Amino acid sequence: MKRRAKATRSARIRRELGHPILDADGHFIETLPVFRSFFLDFVKDLGGGDLAARFEAAGGMDFDDMVLRPWSALSESRRRELWATRPSWWSLPAANTLDRATAHLPRLLYERLDDFGIDFAVLYPSRGLTTLSIRDAELRQVACRALNAFHAEVYFPYADRMTPVAQIPMHTPQEALAELDHAVGELGFKAIMINGIVHRPIGAPAPTQAGVPNWGSGSSERLDTLGLDSAYDYDPVWRRCMELGVAPASHTPGMGWGSRRSISSYVYNHIGSFGASMEALCKALFLGGVTRRFPRLAFGLLEGGVGWACALLADLVSHWEKRNAKAIHHLDPSRIDTGLLLELFEEYGDARFRADLAGLRESFTRLEPEPPVLDEWAACAIEKPEDIAALFVPHFYFGCEADDPMVATAFDARLHPQGVKLRAMFSSDMGHWDVPDMSGIVEEAYELVEHGLVTRSDFRDFVFTNPVRFYTSANPSFFAGTRIEKEAAAVAARGA
Repeated sequence: MKRRAKATRSARIRRELGHPILDADGHFIETLPVFRSFFLDFVKDLGGGDLAARFEAAGGMDFDDMVLRPWSALSESRRRELWATRPSWWSLPAANTLDRATAHLPRLLYERLDDFGIDFAVLYPSRGLTTLSIRDAELRQVACRALNAFHAEVYFPYADRMTPVAQIPMHTPQEALAELDHAVGELGFKAIMINGIVHRPIGAPAPTQAGVPNWGSGSSERLDTLGLDSAYDYDPVWRRCMELGVAPASHTPGMGWGSRRSISSYVYNHIGSFGASMEALCKALFLGGVTRRFPRLAFGLLEGGVGWACALLADLVSHWEKRNAKAIHHLDPSRIDTGLLLELFEEYGDARFRADLAGLRESFTRLEPEPPVLDEWAACAIEKPEDIAALFVPHFYFGCEADDPMVATAFDARLHPQGVKLRAMFSSDMGHWDVPDMSGIVEEAYELVEHGLVTRSDFRDFVFTNPVRFYTSANPSFFAGTRIEKEAAAVAARGA
């Protein structure tokens, strides 16, 4: 029997706004026993073999089995010896049983969306977030294909209010292209998730260690960020995304590398982890010229907020102004007037500075080797500062959660070059530990308006216009047949 909508404050805010609210990044929780049964049948249909057993032995879809249990089994001394990253724990709703069930059951979520004040939701996995990073190439590809087939089967019947994303593995362009064609071309997905960072070995592959997550980076690994210094040319993948009409979104965590490798504190590892990962991807795509070569392609950078992006845009402008192809010659060591420099040392230096003038002359005339590339911005073809904003703003969309006050920085044009605003988009993160009550998400987000941090117009862009822009950037008909078809079409018609 259909549940009656509740008169929540979030629902009331939605009615008073007079425009839809689009959740750009909600989460379902995989129901493991149900999926295991489906997966085993799927693998048998695919060709049998020992893949299912290998998948289960590797931990399967159960994050606890894959990471937490092995980590917990290590002694304190062994954790220190391996410097094993403390993984997540107690990460899913528990006390709020209705919300927990809602994240598992598509029909229950569908019926509660009005309670939440949400018109449409794009749904991402929870336990399955690490599937894209499974090290075993065959298991990774089969697991992604099985997940996509399963989620199409259970979520597509509710397409007027919500849609799941297809998981696209990116370890090689070939596997990405294969799953794009299958998930989008055959199954009919219209939203995708990529792993924006691939961990690759430096030299010989490192052995897998118990308690070290498959997304963690050890000292013998590097981060491949797909756009700069990559092992592969990913342009064929970006081109295929445009052809198929899907905008790639990354939901890759940054735990387990850099400074986020505490052996004892998940909180230490989690804070800022998605922001670090999204910044790494965003910088690589920009400096690698991807946004120049693909002027209509947009990328979703999820769960990391937007504060880091405000700093990145400012840093890109300041670095270009001082290190572009013309300005870099101000730093050419050959431009030093050695004679004048020595005169100044003689006149103003004390005995310590004048003691070895011959050595000084040699040190200043011995030039550094000329770098192989003088223009690190060549791929971007930037001619003026305005080009940076033009190559950045329309191409990147930033997933921000309801309790994040830094959303306001995206809409404060005073902070950004040329007075632009960054494209922050509402991402509920429902289904995870940081959402204690699904019905209060919109209410919490609206505090940005109530506290005077953003205007009503900015809030509309946050919860509706920007998410629509992102998902229609490659496919103007993304919302056809949905509850918000008419309103979304009006946004898409206005363009970027």
